[in-house]
Amino acid sequence: MKIDFISIFPDAFTSYLDESIVRRAREKKLVSFRFINPRDFTSDAHKTVDGSPYGGGPGMVMRVEPIAKSVAYALRARKKERARVILFSLRGKKFSQRDARRLSRYDRLIFICGRYEGVDERVAKHIADEELSIGDYVLSGGELPALVVSDAVVRHIPGALGKKNSLEERKGSYPVYTRPPVFEIRAGKRKRKLRVPEALLNGNHAEINAWREKHGRKME
Repeated sequence: MKIDFISIFPDAFTSYLDESIVRRAREKKLVSFRFINPRDFTSDAHKTVDGSPYGGGPGMVMRVEPIAKSVAYALRARKKERARVILFSLRGKKFSQRDARRLSRYDRLIFICGRYEGVDERVAKHIADEELSIGDYVLSGGELPALVVSDAVVRHIPGALGKKNSLEERKGSYPVYTRPPVFEIRAGKRKRKLRVPEALLNGNHAEINAWREKHGRKME
């Protein structure tokens, strides 16, 4: 899989993408990343990517032209690749585990990371294939959503995880514990012993699975 990040802050991605599962997937050549800066597709001396909103209002809006050219550049060498262009927006569909599985089947993902007060609506209507949101809250830009989605998607690429059972969505997300079985903490003047549930300690796999089923959360 190839993932392209269209962002005016390409350095925002590098630290996270060089760690953990994502890094190992890169080393195995299961995924590659490319950073495309819309400023490289401007024609003025100041490399301007934003403008005042028509109709007035606070802030600036990212212009359609640099983004359109960035997406065209990303798609230029795609040949027979299955590609998907995604814009991150508060108005987008809420991202889910089902979307992570769906997007993992593409050969190339192109993430448009907005900034300022948003992106010219013509990008959403005529350039992006879909809009996604990772939650009902405001962030400074689309870089963090792009990283969240990338991480969730990469986990579904065959070979990215050491053990396929590491995928939480196979059995759902449930509380987990490890050593020691009893941990003592002080709460004010009192001491409390925090114990691992007995069902997880007795080696009875039927009971363990039943406990996890009861206390877990199924993924979509």
